Amino acid sequence: MKKYLIFSLFAAVLSLSFVQFKKSQDNPITIAKPTGADSLKAAMNYKNLCGKCHGEKVDAFVDRNWKYGSTNENLYKSIKQGYTDKGMPSFEKVLPDDEIVALSNYVAAGITRLKRYSFGTPQTSNVFTSEEQTIKLDTIVKGVGSPWSFTFLPSGEILMTDKSGKIYRVGKDKSMNLISGTPEVLAEGQGGLLDIALHPNFKKNQLIYFSYSAVKKEDGAILGTTAIMRARLNGDKLEDQKVIFEALPYSKTRHHYGSRLAFGKDGLLYFSVGERGNEKVNPQSIANDLGKIHRITDDGKVPADNPFVNTPGAKPTIYAYGNRNPQGLLFNTATGQLLEHEHGPRGGDEINVIVPGKNYGWPAITYGINYDNKIMSDKTAMEGMEQPLHYWLPSIAPSGMTFVEGDKYKAWKGDLMVGSLRFRYLNRCKIKNGKIVGEELLLKNVGRVRYVKMGPDGYLYIAVESPGFIFRLLPV
Repeated sequence: MKKYLIFSLFAAVLSLSFVQFKKSQDNPITIAKPTGADSLKAAMNYKNLCGKCHGEKVDAFVDRNWKYGSTNENLYKSIKQGYTDKGMPSFEKVLPDDEIVALSNYVAAGITRLKRYSFGTPQTSNVFTSEEQTIKLDTIVKGVGSPWSFTFLPSGEILMTDKSGKIYRVGKDKSMNLISGTPEVLAEGQGGLLDIALHPNFKKNQLIYFSYSAVKKEDGAILGTTAIMRARLNGDKLEDQKVIFEALPYSKTRHHYGSRLAFGKDGLLYFSVGERGNEKVNPQSIANDLGKIHRITDDGKVPADNPFVNTPGAKPTIYAYGNRNPQGLLFNTATGQLLEHEHGPRGGDEINVIVPGKNYGWPAITYGINYDNKIMSDKTAMEGMEQPLHYWLPSIAPSGMTFVEGDKYKAWKGDLMVGSLRFRYLNRCKIKNGKIVGEELLLKNVGRVRYVKMGPDGYLYIAVESPGFIFRLLPV
């Protein structure tokens, strides 16, 4: 009797195992959750078999429209059977079935991570709750087109640039006065009136600086570039206007102007210029001004200790190079480091610590791929090229950044805030010992955050575009 029971139990287990096996063959995606070893193998298979065509980092690859579906079953079918007429080979004879399943799960996990940026329906309240802080938005400016930047006057008023080519003085009562005397701008594509900064000694000299897309006609074509103008603010008008920098060469393109400004403790002006969409030539050549971080004196002269000032053929204002489209630039007042962030292609937005004379790699190294899913580079690191402090996959389209100072946001003190244009939120980079150790997505669906800055009153301010607002963040 005992032997019969044992035999019956064994037969039942064998029968159940066969049913599970048959089910897994009919629908392989139902195989049990992969182990750590499965995931590691899948990561290696992705890198070795998929990375050459789809990019080294799966989180850049998954940021796409899935023509043949993005479920585990769809992914399994695409990998196993392929779509050879579309350039996707079959891996049925290359990988065993369990590894195809694991690879499908690996890609699906990347798609799941991407969903963290899907915020759903925008909330109607002006109160936003986060991990450690509840924030109420106080509207300072509304009804403008595309505010690109702003700065604070000693009086407590705000100077705000609008991409269309206007500068406004925003009063403490939230009134807005238009400033006259601004230059002609090429307000097309990503161009227009861009960043703005006060001279460190503004109280005495009333000098302001702003970047913009300068325009000229040549052989019937309309060309643009990044330019820096200095002017004296007298009431509601600009006087003594002087162009102190003009990035050469001009270009027919209407994007990647870069264009953030930052004064250092040395009194020198640091600023970014994008590569204008010509990644094949501009960022890696120090014979032009494009795709670079520059440094000049407050009247446009070249500092004697700039890194390439004695290099034959080099543009002497260059401070660092190999950049794509930098739209964030500021000094860390605690460490003195110059931080920059730039847009990558599809994936690979970066935060960099800028060191004089260094090469930041674009496009020889990148964590992103091209917008058409083609590989920009199969390398993410190369000797002689700097690695980012942090990078984003997928691209969040960062714009503007500031460190949280003071005691009004105690849970955020010392953290770095970055605006996201693409996903319409404020990104909190949690800082510990000078490194970014985590992130939090704040103010979800607030709008395309173009700029963020600490105000002299100790509050954070953000600029949101299309429609245009400036909000003050009030802790609740």
